[in-house]
Formats: sequence, structure tokens, C-alpha cells
Amino acid sequence: MGKEIERKFLLHAFPAKQLERHELVLVSRQHIYQTYLAFSDDQEIRVRQLINHDGRSQYTHTFKAGHGLVREEIEYPISEQVYRQLLDNTKLVPLEKIRTTVEQQGRLYEIDEYKQIDLIVVEAEFPDLQAAQSFEAPDWFGRELGQEEEYRNKTLWIRLQTQAT
Repeated sequence: MGKEIERKFLLHAFPAKQLERHELVLVSRQHIYQTYLAFSDDQEIRVRQLINHDGRSQYTHTFKAGHGLVREEIEYPISEQVYRQLLDNTKLVPLEKIRTTVEQQGRLYEIDEYKQIDLIVVEAEFPDLQAAQSFEAPDWFGRELGQEEEYRNKTLWIRLQTQAT
């Protein structure tokens, strides 16, 4: 099983000025539809449709386990047919977000702008725990969200399901 090591921070606004001043370099942008199929306190199974800027879609199936800075993760591609079979007979509302990947001084950051709620976050992934712990956030980052349950994607998605009914 692979490991995901990441830290998440709140953004008060999308860093458009940093992009304009070329302090950040735009790497990619995707529209993501994320739906959870099963979850517990410390495990989750989700599917995603990721639409690239050219309109092409990719689909993934992901299992995550654990809490905190380091989590177990298995993610692999699935076909559109499998994705549709998993979701077609449900009334689940996907969590929608625009993910913009930017680069600053050799480091990649993923900025997620949520479409159904007023929230923008940025995530930094790391190769190991030491790198994550020694990371100093750039000044355009807001406060670290750490383990705040209310900002976890699963929590946002669950809240969205109760609003949709």
C-alpha cells in the first residue's frame, strides 16, 4: 500500500497576483467530481472523474486509511463504464472542485477551489515525514488546517449529501 504525506492550508483567495507576477507557474487545471462509496472513521473508498483542460476525462478508484499527516492510499484508474456502473443507481451528489496545480521554486502545490461551498485550500505533498515536518509555508498560504475534521473532503461531501435531500 502506498503512503500519502501531505499538509493542507486555507487560502483566503486564489493566488492570481502571484501567477501574474510569475512567482507561480501554472502546471495544470482539472475539474474534479468526487464521490464516496463507503467510509468509516478512518477509511474511505471514493471514485473521481477528472476532466482535463482539453475536455478529456480520467476516472479513478481510491482507498485511503488513517488520519493525520501520513495516510495509506491505493489509487488506480478505472474505465468510464465502471465509474458509471458504480454511480448510476445512486442519488449521490459529487463534491466538485477545480484543482489548479502550480509550481514555485521547484515545489508543486495543488489549489482546490470548491464549487458548492465557499472554500479554497492548498495542499503540499511530500516524499517523507521529515520533509513534511520541515516545510515552511510560503507567505501566500493561510493557516494550516491540519487535522480539522470540518475541512476534510469526506466531511464536506457528507455535508453536501444532507443538503441535497
